[in-house]
Amino acid sequence: MKKSVFIGALTVAGLAAGMASAGTVDDIKAKGFLQCGVSTGLVGFAAPDANGNWDGFDVSICRAVAAAVLGDPQAVKFTPTTGKTRFTALASGEVDLLARNTTWTFSRDVDLKFTFVGVNYYDGQGFMVPKELGVASAKDLDGATVCIQTGTTTELNLADFFRSNNISYEPVPIETNAEAQQQYLAGACDVYTTDASGLAATRATFEAPDDHTLLPEIISKEPLGPLVRHGDDQWADTVRWTLNALITAEELGVTSANLAEMSKGTNNPEINRLLGTEGDLGAMLGLDKDWAQRALAGGNYGEIFERNIGESTAIGLARGLNGQWTAGGLIYSPPFR
Repeated sequence: MKKSVFIGALTVAGLAAGMASAGTVDDIKAKGFLQCGVSTGLVGFAAPDANGNWDGFDVSICRAVAAAVLGDPQAVKFTPTTGKTRFTALASGEVDLLARNTTWTFSRDVDLKFTFVGVNYYDGQGFMVPKELGVASAKDLDGATVCIQTGTTTELNLADFFRSNNISYEPVPIETNAEAQQQYLAGACDVYTTDASGLAATRATFEAPDDHTLLPEIISKEPLGPLVRHGDDQWADTVRWTLNALITAEELGVTSANLAEMSKGTNNPEINRLLGTEGDLGAMLGLDKDWAQRALAGGNYGEIFERNIGESTAIGLARGLNGQWTAGGLIYSPPFR
């Protein structure tokens, strides 16, 4: 779900420049909560339950940061944003952090003046169709109607793919994933296209998910990750290294189950530095020694993945590119030293 970086770029860039001042960590401490921008609802990634409590893969990033900075993973307020509203919400200061399956691109980083602090999910744009259509490949979609979120680079990827394969399509514009699901199931479009992870999450909510197929083609690179405004390096570092702590903990075998024991000290110096029993990396962030321990209480990267979107869930995503680098994936953190 990737907002077009050219529509309203000057407005968003101007807002970002105006809000780019150091002190986000202090502001968050003063108000006592983190304001986190998320999607309007994507099961497994960010969605509220019947009581309004948010949970999911992206939500877990927000909670880990809140735990690191404020000592409480529940000290988060969530702002649902669409593909069109998310960047303005971040640039204007309405949210402190955007954790909303957002693709890291050149223009968003440079022109819109945002700082992507890392990648928490490597994705790519895919296609979902009803099995009854009998379509086995996206190249067989000539003349199809396609549900597509407006204001996203998904539109550009789609146009490029159909043009390069000399086939045509009719777009059916939608604003949110919920609207896309409704239109798709009602037969208003033959195909729904978005990030493959989003398609899997959406299909998992269907009454008959097996009646729908994810086509094999992945037509883009979509490195998704959390982002903050330019101009506040302490805040960017705090979010970046909280994400890295989740990743490194999995690599080093630190889990929510053994965290308390490992926090007493181990014979692995990097684990000790990560958990604050050796050295004081937290002071470099303006935090205490136990910041990473608090962030990890909700699980390391692998635990968060498996709990929310992994193969044992209804969404059923394999690790694939999102496996640790030691297992042939792309998930990799710089060292804690």
